[in-house]
Amino acid sequence: MNSFRCELGGVDAIFGAGELERLGELATGLGLRRVLLVTDPGLLATGHPQRAKQLLEAAGVGVTVFAEAAENPTTREVEAGAAVALDVQVDGLVAIGGGSVLDTARGVNFLLSGGGRMEDYWGPDNPARLAGKTMLPMIGIPTTAGTGSEAQRFALISQADTHAKMACGDRRARFRRVILDPALLASAPRQVAALAGIDAISHAVESFVSTAASPFSRLLAEGAWTRLEAAFLPHLEDPAAPAPAAGMMLGAHLAGAAIEASMLGAAHACANPLTATFGTRHGAAVALMLPHVVRLNAETAAPFYARLAEAAGLAGIDALVARLTLMRREAGLPATLGELGIPEGELPALAAVAARQWTARFNPRPVAEADLLGLYRRAYSEAA
Repeated sequence: MNSFRCELGGVDAIFGAGELERLGELATGLGLRRVLLVTDPGLLATGHPQRAKQLLEAAGVGVTVFAEAAENPTTREVEAGAAVALDVQVDGLVAIGGGSVLDTARGVNFLLSGGGRMEDYWGPDNPARLAGKTMLPMIGIPTTAGTGSEAQRFALISQADTHAKMACGDRRARFRRVILDPALLASAPRQVAALAGIDAISHAVESFVSTAASPFSRLLAEGAWTRLEAAFLPHLEDPAAPAPAAGMMLGAHLAGAAIEASMLGAAHACANPLTATFGTRHGAAVALMLPHVVRLNAETAAPFYARLAEAAGLAGIDALVARLTLMRREAGLPATLGELGIPEGELPALAAVAARQWTARFNPRPVAEADLLGLYRRAYSEAA
């Protein structure tokens, strides 16, 4: 697929294989002279962060590497990154990695720009510490096709002690430039690609039926779904194949933009407590819960689910559920909560936490704690 440039929701994205090579040009175009390069330890083995550093330095940009981003980033990693950035007086950030790396960079930027603690930025577009201030320019380079964080204004950061997941957002926290280079996906291990890809698929499905959805957000979500559904299994089979990689990278970005323009639903509300309480991988939790949530919502959101099914050449909602289940199975992800080792006695406590999740409010069928407990009970022993 040829390279192209597009802007969605204020995010200027460049798409195409090999576009990482333009990093130095983009950084100098933003006037950057010294940046914090945020990544994670595992990604160093791929050489991508090192290549990014070379490109920046060749363009005359000074680089300090912070490679301590962690999966499900916490306030601890964000505070550590901010301390490093303050010490070397950066004027911008470059994030290269998965969604956790991108969220870490955004969290660091909040602290650099407004001070205080991450808790001060918890919530949508209302961080008092940023009143009258700007944020440092950021460049985002996703290396997985998953969260679509590069298209959003929110950082999902957990409190280090309580594990409560905080959605910290502001329109000024968007990446100024994004490089969507599908060639970077080839280095991801199969399980990482599976977990990320299923997460992106869930974003497309849930944002399409969200109560906050609009014709524009549904256009993005449907475009994401058709690309992701077609590319997911071929990409797992051959991660270096250009066409599936391109479909995954662009689909994940569109799904992230769809979330930004709408919201998610009960699958994410149920997944978050599993991750926070038991350390379940987010993609595995969402993949397990999503088919059950589609069945729960089927009557309320029937026309929308039918449209997604038709877009993928499927015959109705049952076929849509079967397709989601097949993708989870082929990805080698767990089928039940019991298989994950979740104690059955913990389900009521999980439902209580899920009912307090922000995303639960946007589910097309209103869900109370009892409804979410029913979802968990079905997911405990039934492979949807």
